Amino acid sequence: MLPNAIMIHHYGMEPIETTPEEMAAIAGRLFPLSEVIQDGAGEAFDLLAWYSAWRNRNGIGDEVPLPSHLQVEAADTFEAVIPWEQLGDSAVQYRVDDAPLAKNGPIRLYVPNGSSDCLNVKRVIACRFVNKEENRGEASYGFKNTFSPQEMRLKR
Repeated sequence: MLPNAIMIHHYGMEPIETTPEEMAAIAGRLFPLSEVIQDGAGEAFDLLAWYSAWRNRNGIGDEVPLPSHLQVEAADTFEAVIPWEQLGDSAVQYRVDDAPLAKNGPIRLYVPNGSSDCLNVKRVIACRFVNKEENRGEASYGFKNTFSPQEMRLKR
């Protein structure tokens, strides 16, 4: 995996590795995080604008329904499952002072209209776009408490 990489998982596709810079390049408008988060520092892009551009770039047609949730995983094993309808004003912070995020990177997700502040996730290393119709509208978050043998080897 590339340093500073994020894995993008989308139902029906193989995972794709990307970087914050690649994400920002296809997102469209970049803006100061302070436009979305009071006293926010750095530069950001709109998550849903990025997703739409990414979806088009990867040939995901209109026949494939929008996800029901975004599941994000942080480097410290924190995970949040966010209902799609709560992502309307979400922003992805990817730079501060024209440099990659050092402390909270590779990217940080802000969900200002989410049902909990715990849906704002720092150190995001994976985004999973999933369809969990049975859980539509439900958010969840917390630290992973189960690990595969491969994950245990990587954590050493």
